[in-house]
Amino acid sequence: MRRCEKCGRNVENEEKFCPVCGTGLKADTKRTCQKRRTSSPFQNEDIQENKIMAVLAYFGFLVFIPLFAAKKSRFARYHVKQGLVLLAAELLFAVCYCILSFAVLSISWQLYYVVRIAGMVRYFFPVLAVIGILNALNGKAKKLPVIGGIL
Repeated sequence: MRRCEKCGRNVENEEKFCPVCGTGLKADTKRTCQKRRTSSPFQNEDIQENKIMAVLAYFGFLVFIPLFAAKKSRFARYHVKQGLVLLAAELLFAVCYCILSFAVLSISWQLYYVVRIAGMVRYFFPVLAVIGILNALNGKAKKLPVIGGIL
């Protein structure tokens, strides 16, 4: 229970306004911070033990190592899912790029620069991998930009 700052009455923790005088109540920041810390889906022991496995998830086909070696780790599984999405996006891009380059270059070799510009997208995937690796090393479970919300 909390006390209203204006009238001094006891107020339930969930209340936003004092039921007696109607004064707005401040949020109990200590309680919300504690709830956030304890409601984390990953335990510190799990994070510390499986950081390396989580990092491996962002190295292309090495994603299958933590997929099978760290089945019980929620932290590693989260990063494996992100790594699988990244790998699938890379493979999909590679197939689409091959088809595009074949189609465009069969029309005219002068459209080579169109293919070259489209090929610059491939540099985006290592950047995403570095972001994922940094998140894993820092013990964070953040989604990758652009493609992280797919799974």
